[in-house]
Amino acid sequence: MNGIVIAGTRSGVGKTVATLAVIRALNTAGCSVQPAKAGPDFIDPSHHESVASRPSRTLDCWLQGEAGLRRNYHRGEGDVCVVEGVMGLYDGDASSTAMIAEALDVPVVLVVDAKAGMESVAATAFGFRQYAARAGRDVDVAGVIAQRAHGGRHEQGIRDALPDNLAYFGRIPPSDDLEIPDRHLGLHMGDESPLDTDTLDTAAEHIRTERLLDIARTPARPEPTVKRSPTEKRIAVARDEAFCFYYPATIERFRERTEVVTFAPTTGEELPDCDGVYLPGGYPELHADSLEQSPAMGQLAARADDGLPVLGECGGLMALAETLTTADGETYGMAGVLPADVRMHDRYQALDHVELRSRTDTLTASAGGTLRGHEFHYSSADIDSDARFAFDIERGAGIEEGQDGLMEYRTLGTYCHIHPESGAFDTFIDLL
Repeated sequence: MNGIVIAGTRSGVGKTVATLAVIRALNTAGCSVQPAKAGPDFIDPSHHESVASRPSRTLDCWLQGEAGLRRNYHRGEGDVCVVEGVMGLYDGDASSTAMIAEALDVPVVLVVDAKAGMESVAATAFGFRQYAARAGRDVDVAGVIAQRAHGGRHEQGIRDALPDNLAYFGRIPPSDDLEIPDRHLGLHMGDESPLDTDTLDTAAEHIRTERLLDIARTPARPEPTVKRSPTEKRIAVARDEAFCFYYPATIERFRERTEVVTFAPTTGEELPDCDGVYLPGGYPELHADSLEQSPAMGQLAARADDGLPVLGECGGLMALAETLTTADGETYGMAGVLPADVRMHDRYQALDHVELRSRTDTLTASAGGTLRGHEFHYSSADIDSDARFAFDIERGAGIEEGQDGLMEYRTLGTYCHIHPESGAFDTFIDLL
């Protein structure tokens, strides 16, 4: 599967809108598109899926390693993969967009803000291309998409200024309808605030799909990994508006080895019959009232007390706590499995790639083993004095004082989100 990377000069330049316009344009041209996202993001991929009608792959050098990154890429389906970058092209010490483009050896299309520029758009793109050579980076900046660019003289001025080794791949016209609302963790999810279809179609008309397809390349395939044997176990996965942050690869790994059933705690559904429970991240703080009344959460607490393996990540950790206090000061009872009271804040409390070292055998790692993941949350947890932790933090913030992985019964709650390439979910399945 050939691929391209849509990168930006900085955060907020309009990479997501440009990526969605490219996906729409390629679909309209008859191509089947596999979307992907650089970095550990759950929100932008939801917008990719809403346009491509296919889950977006997560590509991250820190979480997966280069071989794992390429394996995850090649698990995708379609004629062409469109990878949205993270931050600016060269930004990020653990897994920048440039690192991902190098690992895959696919070309970069640079999104440049053209709102108040013309020849300067070409100068900016030229500088990004030249920087790669000067820094000894194997990054192929192939050309530009001009964000917020008008047609006519504005567009022609940009095209005329580009040197021969930088292609013009089109423009995104300025439009208030191409703005996606945001909140504390980023943009609204794709099913909450999808872009207006007609407006996105108009933007897609200005993308030069033939030139994009001409430059796309196929990454080398890594050696396959040995697959673990299927089991007869059944895993219940929470999936609703409160629990919507999960990697598609995680669900794929579960389905390869277990039967997966989903349940929606905020809708009044009961907990399905199962051998283990996975609570991914999301927005429990926006649905605390529903979770407090949820039959499934009460049943989960009882089953956890009986020894049912339960794994909660970030939002899942919050829902497993004793209480959750929202930013407006309202306190709600949660499942009460883990000895913690969680409080929301106005500013984020942690944002980083994470490395954990296991103190003991846990649901996701053996004693002494390491796991890599990421954390991004606006909450903090007040932990009981006799709380037990599974992990020491090698990198990141964790729950408190360099520790993560709150344990009770056979329940584990972390602020860290883990990608299945780490092997954590295979360990979880093996312990069911």
